[in-house]
Amino acid sequence: MAIRITDDCINCEACEPECPNNAIYAPEESWKFSDGTTMSDDKEHEAVSDEFFYIATDKCTECRGFNEEPACAAVCPVDCCISDDDNIETEDELMEKKERLHA
Repeated sequence: MAIRITDDCINCEACEPECPNNAIYAPEESWKFSDGTTMSDDKEHEAVSDEFFYIATDKCTECRGFNEEPACAAVCPVDCCISDDDNIETEDELMEKKERLHA
């Protein structure tokens, strides 16, 4: 499953540079698959939040293949990076996503 950022986020920016998939974006910032990946898809997708940092679910691999735990959750000072129960993926699906993002 992906990770999501709750509305408890204090916009400290600690999580953003830790994401190996560049899946974390500032409030109101649109996102692209090509940001920080080897994908050439430059289509801009609408921001998910206009109040706090957010994670582009389609790019989140829970850091599989990079870290033993989600890096965003490890550095978050207010523990607002949590499992997204609405986006459950298997280990294999997460690794396949990682391979697509970093071919």
